[in-house]
Amino acid sequence: MFLENGRVGFIGGGAMAEALMGGFIRAGLVGPEQIMASDVSEGRREYLGRKLGVKTVPDNLSVVSDSDIVILSVKPFIMGEVLKEIGDHLHQNQTVISIAGGVSTGYIEQFFKERTPVVRVMPNTPALVGAGAAAVCCGRWAGDRHCEMALSLFKSVGLAVAVTENLMDAVTGISGSGPAYMYVIAEAMADAGVRAGLPRATALTLACQTMHGAARMILETGNHPGALKDMVTTPGGTTIEGLFALEEGGLRATIGNAVENACRRSRQLSGETKK
Repeated sequence: MFLENGRVGFIGGGAMAEALMGGFIRAGLVGPEQIMASDVSEGRREYLGRKLGVKTVPDNLSVVSDSDIVILSVKPFIMGEVLKEIGDHLHQNQTVISIAGGVSTGYIEQFFKERTPVVRVMPNTPALVGAGAAAVCCGRWAGDRHCEMALSLFKSVGLAVAVTENLMDAVTGISGSGPAYMYVIAEAMADAGVRAGLPRATALTLACQTMHGAARMILETGNHPGALKDMVTTPGGTTIEGLFALEEGGLRATIGNAVENACRRSRQLSGETKK
């Protein structure tokens, strides 16, 4: 096992925490007996215990006192309240991993008495089906081993890369918010298919599998998207007609603006969190 005798604690037992626990267990990084989670909802605690076999508790301090790795999986707007509660109880031999969007490592570190290593991660919702994309950055007291540990954990639910913290807003704009952009594109393609006469279910299935296959082609071949595009674009054919329509509609600029807007909002939220 990755953590032979280590213990992982989750503060917050929502859907993302559930996905991570399941991924850690399936990958053999930890056993369910090594995981503890706190949540305010009794129903949620019972569900997690029943489904994953992990220990659940109603209070956050129990998680902190019994964990080597503490994963903060709460909403950004309550992060300050949680950190005020647990900050004095964390020590430098523990590692804190935060998956709260827009919350910097510096903001988290100011609540600790000791130099507790902090790692910030920006995951996305496809982690729920083992296809997540996460970026990892380290705070001032976290070293290479803490970063590698976080990368190993988050690779259990998809892909994970290391970045510097100043790039986390860009990560949020691309992969954090990106699934929503893909859902809109999939829906639009399915609608077009229905307009052309396909049954709704068939159109949506074909649209989604096409997106899935195209993404795998890029990741697995290592070829540039432009080169792959050219492979399926024959002179005077159907694909070039479709591509011309995308260019006419300003798809590239629209996607670029979406990412830029999301990045800007991430920076704003980060500033609001510090207040």
